[in-house]
Amino acid sequence: MSSSPHASLAIDRRPSVDRAEYLDHMTFRANRRPLFTEIFGPLVGLKEEWAKQGATPGELDFSAFPYRCPAFGRVPVRTGWIGGPEPRVVEDDGAVEVYIDRMGRRMRRSKSAATLALPETHPVETAADWERVKDHYRFSEERLAEDWQRAAREHREAGRVVTISVPGGYDEPRQLMGEENLAIACYDAPELIDDMLATIGETAERVIGRVGEAVEIDQLSVHEDMAGRSGPLLGPRQVERFVAPYYRRVWAAARAAGARLFDQDSDGDMRPVIPAFLDAGVNVMHPMEPAAGMDIVALREAYGERLAFYGGLDKHVLRKGRAAITAELEHKIPPMVHGGGCMLGLDHRIPNGTPLEAYRFYVAEAWRIMEREGARNAGNGAAPARPSRAPEGGR
Repeated sequence: MSSSPHASLAIDRRPSVDRAEYLDHMTFRANRRPLFTEIFGPLVGLKEEWAKQGATPGELDFSAFPYRCPAFGRVPVRTGWIGGPEPRVVEDDGAVEVYIDRMGRRMRRSKSAATLALPETHPVETAADWERVKDHYRFSEERLAEDWQRAAREHREAGRVVTISVPGGYDEPRQLMGEENLAIACYDAPELIDDMLATIGETAERVIGRVGEAVEIDQLSVHEDMAGRSGPLLGPRQVERFVAPYYRRVWAAARAAGARLFDQDSDGDMRPVIPAFLDAGVNVMHPMEPAAGMDIVALREAYGERLAFYGGLDKHVLRKGRAAITAELEHKIPPMVHGGGCMLGLDHRIPNGTPLEAYRFYVAEAWRIMEREGARNAGNGAAPARPSRAPEGGR
């Protein structure tokens, strides 16, 4: 298989915020200074566009831009599928790659446009299929890397946010069954979904418990990607029926190990199911896409300190000119700087066609507004703190 496209898209944020400040900020305990980040980086092809526009090496790896964010230290343990044969490519015409992954799925990826492959087949259609693959989710010692304890302690000593990831309560059954079959199973085979999430939950619980014996965990992360512009692929009743028991189980284990944040990653309009997920333990969401109706100002008004988030700044305005960029930032940044519980950033990967000069302006303008609002907060103990470096190429 070709190397992961994510490697060439990697960015260097130069983290400058320690775990204690990040945890206090995101749990509304202290609001010392604004947090600002780039969550995912560019889409495929944007770095090449920027290089033609005169980007410096520091701009191409993003180290030139002044973010203010923590480092996340992921503990090298696995809570999802393990095992299976090595992936193998079955088709590659230079533009599209097709391969068989460890789950036995046929995966297709456009090399010129996508960072993730789309499955064309799935391993589970029936309860018997699930029984055949169930062992890939059971607990075993191989789930913990040989040096996991050393790595976990190094993360803590270095001031990184010690993080463990667990499979999504929607996303993992979707990976096994596909969206359509999973939707049908919610009504025709609920016991199958129950058994999947009970098995995955038991393993995640045991892994979290083992890690918690060695080091305090800070954040539990879960990837769902379960919504689009028209809304989520599960409704609140299905979330409460299937996903919430799993979330509560893994969150209880993480909290016992010291975790303060339960962060969910999902694109799209999650508004119909936010209350159900908050009740299940989630207290952070990202990337908060405005194009799908996820306005962080309105959500803060609705949920207050029950929900922190990062992202939330509309990536699409970067292609609409300086006035549009300023309007977006003036709407979003002031209430977030004053309220805390938010690490500001673009709501997903930077789209192709975004001019380098527009991104330079966006970063500089964001800091202008954050510094202005931080100065207004200074009487309450907060202060602006722009990192020392500035974007190469100027504003």
